[in-house]
Amino acid sequence: MSLITPFNILKHELIGLNIRVVESSCKSYEGIEGEVIDETRNMIYVKSGRHVKAVPKASCKFVFTLRDGIKVEVEGVKLVGRPEDRLKR
Repeated sequence: MSLITPFNILKHELIGLNIRVVESSCKSYEGIEGEVIDETRNMIYVKSGRHVKAVPKASCKFVFTLRDGIKVEVEGVKLVGRPEDRLKR
């Protein structure tokens, strides 16, 4: 398995990465942070404390923290699509 970098993050599995919502068209999503535990075509599921929060990809901007501590900002619209299809693109 290759190392996740800021340049190839869209081609990798996001589950297990730390995430923070930094911008959203719905202000109630801003500030959500935790670990990505699942992903569907349109949603990212974040374990935040004892709760799991569903965050829509298309309306948010995210900051992922890679395993080596590097932070990567990603527009959610670039993540829309089934995870297995995104990995192939």
